[in-house]
Amino acid sequence: MRFQFVALATSLLSAAFVYADRDNSAVTDLLIDTTYTPADCTVKSANGDKLQVHYTGKLYSNGNKFDSSLDRGQPLPLTLGAGMVISGWEEGLLGMCLNEKRTLTIPSAKAYGSRGFGQVIPPNSALVFDVELVGLDSKAKKDEL
Repeated sequence: MRFQFVALATSLLSAAFVYADRDNSAVTDLLIDTTYTPADCTVKSANGDKLQVHYTGKLYSNGNKFDSSLDRGQPLPLTLGAGMVISGWEEGLLGMCLNEKRTLTIPSAKAYGSRGFGQVIPPNSALVFDVELVGLDSKAKKDEL
């Protein structure tokens, strides 16, 4: 039992140190890491499409979660390309398949910049979002009809 506690404490401390020295200014470009691609990917998201996105947002600097649609049990509805979300999302959600998952690492300039967001996101913060496209109403598909 004592070994399990020591192992758990060690891994938690290790995780804390991984985030402790992360410098927001190190993230200068949007990084898109596709973590899951479904076998059926015939339609991809494009500007003008109505999307439903589940997400978890964390601060790049320390890994602290600041928001998650999963906690509310409701995906975020948005129209891609309509300026409803930060520019890092506008770019990072383009070309996604239904049920695809991505991790978006977003520089401050494509997030909330020097203004931050309330008490939740400090100024000049790089952000990390795990996103999953759970709804795709494709404008292109309707245009073909």
